[in-house]
Amino acid sequence: MAGTIETLVEAIVGMREKEALENAQALLDAGVDPLQLIEASRRAVEEIGERFEKGEYFLPELMLAGEMVKRISEMVKDRITSESPEKRLGKVVIGTVKGDIHDIGKNIVSFLLDANGFEVVDLGVDVPAERFVEAVRELEPQVVGMSCLLTLAYEPMKETVRALEEAGLRERVKIMIGGAATDDRIRAYTGADAWGKDAAAAVSLARGWVGG
Repeated sequence: MAGTIETLVEAIVGMREKEALENAQALLDAGVDPLQLIEASRRAVEEIGERFEKGEYFLPELMLAGEMVKRISEMVKDRITSESPEKRLGKVVIGTVKGDIHDIGKNIVSFLLDANGFEVVDLGVDVPAERFVEAVRELEPQVVGMSCLLTLAYEPMKETVRALEEAGLRERVKIMIGGAATDDRIRAYTGADAWGKDAAAAVSLARGWVGG
């Protein structure tokens, strides 16, 4: 019997891997919108990030949460990609900024962008400003996405936007930020073009920018 979205969130936050995966599969089999599982994962990641910053969770918990969300994302992607367009709408370069090694939220956004027709180049985690600059110069994306889970990443986000400006590349791309520690106030601080509250918002922003 399928649980609920709430019990899925609780299982992920509670580090109950077997329960979380079984719950996710049961929800999909029951016909629940796959994007609801993405939203549940986002909510769980946000709570886990808050507990990490409070010192209640540590690296092992983050690693386990990342594995759970990755496997849930794979389940969801199987349901979404069958309807995804063959033609690529545009190119997105994405990465977790320097000083932050968390990739759970970034991975969710990456695969959902891919499922919706974007070519996604994932730079990974702890990405310095100069690597973003290099990627924009070499790959010529329309969109750059920067992710963070921790508040310490605000300055690296701002530095990355500044580095793109100094390299003469800022006007070539639209920049969006996201992650549990971000909001529109941080968007304004960093100089990014937009803030996405979740993966679906990131897709909507990207589609709007490339005319998809």
